[in-house]
Amino acid sequence: MRLGIYGYGNLGRGVESAVLQNPDTELAGVFTRRSPEKVKTLTGVPVYHASEIGQFTDRIDVLILCGGSATDLPGMTPALAERFCVVDSFDTHANIPAHFARVDEAAKRGGKLALISAGWDPGMFSLNRLYASAILPEGKDYTFWGRGVSQGHSDAIRRIEGVRDARQYTVPVEAALEAVRSGANPELSVRQKHTRECYVVAEEGADLARIEREIKTMPNYFADYDTTVTFISEEEMRENHSKLNHGGFVIRTGVTGLGKQNRHVIEYSLKLDSNPEFTSGALVAFARAIDKMYRRGETGCRTVFDVAPADLSPLSGEELRAHLL
Repeated sequence: MRLGIYGYGNLGRGVESAVLQNPDTELAGVFTRRSPEKVKTLTGVPVYHASEIGQFTDRIDVLILCGGSATDLPGMTPALAERFCVVDSFDTHANIPAHFARVDEAAKRGGKLALISAGWDPGMFSLNRLYASAILPEGKDYTFWGRGVSQGHSDAIRRIEGVRDARQYTVPVEAALEAVRSGANPELSVRQKHTRECYVVAEEGADLARIEREIKTMPNYFADYDTTVTFISEEEMRENHSKLNHGGFVIRTGVTGLGKQNRHVIEYSLKLDSNPEFTSGALVAFARAIDKMYRRGETGCRTVFDVAPADLSPLSGEELRAHLL
């Protein structure tokens, strides 16, 4: 499977390293909006300017889009889905239905297949919510993220005028987490479940009050949470906030039996040293699935809900039944 990487930040580098662990894949190239001669890849794969992507329609099986959800992917994914089979990690949950509709229209128009919102949430956590609710139809879902760095939220802050760099940590409220695990089935607002910690390096002379206000009032990202903004130096950012760890929990509590007397708790958790590298692993796996599905004649847009588990694996059906079932 010939893959292309569109965008070469943390996520793009993660995809590049993930290819080394998947022998059924190879890289056709990296595509960047920067000057290609200034971009040094980890493995020496060729780098091209994004404007050259049209020359690769017959040399790439799946193009993995490594842009940000705030401003890149809403336009990038539909534009490229008309010419390539694509996979993205769009993670603005509230806007997924509209993003899906735009990508579906573009992919169908071009006779291609796309998959949006692959990763761990949305992605792996989405699948676990589906499985758990199907198994325990009478119950409640709870999702907690962190403590860790959110790439999408950090990117959204960096897009604010006057911001040089930023890290955003999502932090679960421990009391809420323990109440859920106990089976108490609490009613929790968004604000009661998580807090958000933002560390920002501002441009010299920037209006700090305006930046803080824009962060705290940003819809879909911070407006619904208790958010703290701390301005720090570039040196402090490098020393204390260079790692991109993350993780979280999906929990469903439910009851069974005629008298609903038996209680159950399903919990799925992730503890990630590198958020982008784990997300990259998911992107490559779902790229494999999209390649298989496209070869079977499918077009349009899909999500993780539409992918058969076997299509994610390079193993044959016989191997899966013998070793994983």
